[in-house]
Amino acid sequence: MSAPSSGEEKKKIKKLHPPVEADVDPEFQIAPMIDILLVLLVFFMSISSTEVLRSNADINLPIAKDAKDPLKVQGGKIEEIVVNIAYSLMTNTSTIEVDMKNRSLEELEAMLKAKVERAPTTRVLIRADKGVRYEFLRTVLEVAGRAGVDNVTFSVADKEGAPAPSTAQH
Repeated sequence: MSAPSSGEEKKKIKKLHPPVEADVDPEFQIAPMIDILLVLLVFFMSISSTEVLRSNADINLPIAKDAKDPLKVQGGKIEEIVVNIAYSLMTNTSTIEVDMKNRSLEELEAMLKAKVERAPTTRVLIRADKGVRYEFLRTVLEVAGRAGVDNVTFSVADKEGAPAPSTAQH
């Protein structure tokens, strides 16, 4: 057998790899694009639903136009417990809600103590309805103090009916 000449090798290479025509447009693959978009949609829906679960839409926040954003003041993200305090005008009572469950003052104190033991820089964000009596808020602040929380922030609105990114620090 004789060795193939360089001309024969070029023919074999051309057969294995046909020349690409310059006029052919590449096809856009839509299936992988749809897969990626669905994954992104599920991701953003799961992230936004956890934020929605932390707040109670029935709470009418007090208005404070000059409040400051504590994350900008403190410079970063810290552990946070959101305490929603709702007020019922009909029964003249206030209720505490954390993680979509009503809690008593004793349960709140135990939860805060456990959280502060794990993360000493834990912040408590209080979202109190503007109808909540000061005496009740003072009791909640005392519970937070006994639990060892040294960073308490109040959530407020910057204009009528619109929750603000601003919060007033205590």
